[in-house]
Amino acid sequence: MPTHPAAHELASAQSWFKSSYSDGTGQNCLEATHLSPSIAIRDSKTPTGPALLLPPAAWTAFLTHVGREEKP
Repeated sequence: MPTHPAAHELASAQSWFKSSYSDGTGQNCLEATHLSPSIAIRDSKTPTGPALLLPPAAWTAFLTHVGREEKP
C-alpha cells in the first residue's frame, strides 16, 4: 500500500479524527482522514510523519478486523 512521507500535507489538521479505540491518554492513537478515493491513517504522536493510504476495501477490512461495524 502506498504511503505519503508527510501526513500533514494530505489534509488540514481539522479533518483528521482519532480512532474510538484510542486509549484515552492520547499516546496510543490512530488518526484517519477521508481522501478521495483513499483513507489516510497516521500515528497521532507524529502528525507530521508518514501516512498510510488505504483503498476503501482495505479500510473496510481493517474496521472489520478490529470489530467495528460502522464506517467513518
